[in-house]
Amino acid sequence: MWNISELLNKLNIDLTRLHDLLVYNPHAPMIFSSGIFLWLFAAFILFYLLLQRRITARLMFVTLFSYYFYYKSSGAYFFLLAIVTVSDFFIARLMARATVQWQRKMWVAASLAINLGLLCYFKYTNFLCDFFASLTGGTFTAMDIFLPVGISFFTFQSLSYTIDVYRKEITPLTNLLDYAFYVSFFPQLVAGPIVRARDFIPQIRRPLFVSREMFGRGIFLIVSGLFKKAVISDYISINFVERIFDNPTLYSGVENLMGVYGYALQIYCDFSGYSDMAIGIALLLGFHFNINFDSPYKSASITEFWRRWHISLSSWLRDYLYISLGGNRKGKIRQYANLIITMFLGGLWHGASWNFVFWGMLHGVALAVHKFWMGVTGRKKGERSRGIRRFFGIVITFHFVCFCWIFFRNADFSASLDMLRQIFTTFRPGLFPQLIVGYWEVFALMALGFFLHFVPDSWEHACSKAVVRLPLIGKALLLVAIVYLVIQMKSSEIQPFIYFQF
Repeated sequence: MWNISELLNKLNIDLTRLHDLLVYNPHAPMIFSSGIFLWLFAAFILFYLLLQRRITARLMFVTLFSYYFYYKSSGAYFFLLAIVTVSDFFIARLMARATVQWQRKMWVAASLAINLGLLCYFKYTNFLCDFFASLTGGTFTAMDIFLPVGISFFTFQSLSYTIDVYRKEITPLTNLLDYAFYVSFFPQLVAGPIVRARDFIPQIRRPLFVSREMFGRGIFLIVSGLFKKAVISDYISINFVERIFDNPTLYSGVENLMGVYGYALQIYCDFSGYSDMAIGIALLLGFHFNINFDSPYKSASITEFWRRWHISLSSWLRDYLYISLGGNRKGKIRQYANLIITMFLGGLWHGASWNFVFWGMLHGVALAVHKFWMGVTGRKKGERSRGIRRFFGIVITFHFVCFCWIFFRNADFSASLDMLRQIFTTFRPGLFPQLIVGYWEVFALMALGFFLHFVPDSWEHACSKAVVRLPLIGKALLLVAIVYLVIQMKSSEIQPFIYFQF
């Protein structure tokens, strides 16, 4: 009889390579578009289906797989996920048992301290220490603090649970496994969407059921997400956008402007592609997530943009920060201030850097100005412009968002100013035909990406329904085809999702 090693050798399996694939590699985090995830997910689905009637065993299996998924993204720092889970589970239980309001406030403050404390330490320690050192005239040497992937997402998700319990909008769970399943559910764990407890918890112990509509819609979202991320976003990033942003002064203004347009498409395809895959994978597992992107560049105002872009974050900031600050209940001046403060903190959420703060402030001021303009013109909340007015609104909003992306993408202000200086002083439009010829593949993908973004919603629904109607073999062939396309176009190194850094 062969032992396991001999059997693996007979099957020509390299144990060292297999070990390297299965353990954490800081240079190659596991993402949905990686080969290792596709193989592991295939094995995961097999066991998931075998456990479909054993709810508790299935929840345990998915939770363990989710922790392994997070381990493959951040190594030993998966213990942070456990700390947040256990602490907020018991805090919510204690909060529900509290008989007086001050006790409830004490427990929700404890949840805020734990979640925001972890977030501040790992994400903002160096930034804050450097800021205070500059204020006092001292010097500061940055500490070597690892930023765990997705910490901003799972802390905000867990906070939404404890805050909702505090507000008595939901009742706390009584089973730690259920809560661990909710917080760690791998499709949305490391880059969102931020899933609310009130939406997800009722689905946890329902009998597993995946309708033909859910399965087809899931395949459609996975295929479209893979195409957006691994074909459009990665290709235009590596072959054009990175070159422009890394050395803006080496390129003319028209090249810099095209680089900004390219980044606007890149970040949308990257992040919405991840969200699509997350929502699609969840559907295959029998769970529903809310939409996270709704064609944001079709927006005719900055307010509409934030109703369409990263909806799970913008709605989180609205419900738990903007409304808590007073929202629009304390006068117009206070409303404008609340909008700016909310977006300031939203910018800081994206990263410990002044460029993110400035980006958030730009959006906050724009939101306040738009609210003021709505009041002056007497337009009602939610009222949409039509015709030529909407067209110009979309053009202006898109270019304002692109202007803000310059500061979001560049790590320092000097690079952003260099890029703007090139655009406004050395535009050289005569280079445009030469640019198109030299980068025709990039511009073809950019044209395709923007075309798919701006097509009517009915086209997407029609495509989704067409995939739903395909037989199983047709769905499988479609998935294989997109994976093959990704393999043909991918670079030598895996390109992490942009929002992994947040």
